[in-house]
Amino acid sequence: MTDHSSTTGEIDIIEPQAARAAIDAAILEHLGDNWQDDWLMVHDTNFLVRLNNGDRNMDFQADLLGDVEVTEKAANPIQISGRYVAWWILGVSIFLALTIAVSLRIIG
Repeated sequence: MTDHSSTTGEIDIIEPQAARAAIDAAILEHLGDNWQDDWLMVHDTNFLVRLNNGDRNMDFQADLLGDVEVTEKAANPIQISGRYVAWWILGVSIFLALTIAVSLRIIG
């Protein structure tokens, strides 16, 4: 455990930029330099970053003292079903746009 107290006995709280630097270092340590090729950043703040790779989530969270906790877990069912709903809405939207374009004789 790291001692975060100053010489006056007060606790040193980390600045947001330092917390982000600690998270960035933890990401590089756990996933390597080319992590962006495989992982999608779905949440990005100075104190919490969530990455997603298919059905896996990886959270990097810095506390106010600068310690970074790394948590890996499976994507939840709501997250997965949300992807299917988004693809369905996209498909229906494209179908409707093509139908309107054909009926107005813009294409075809």
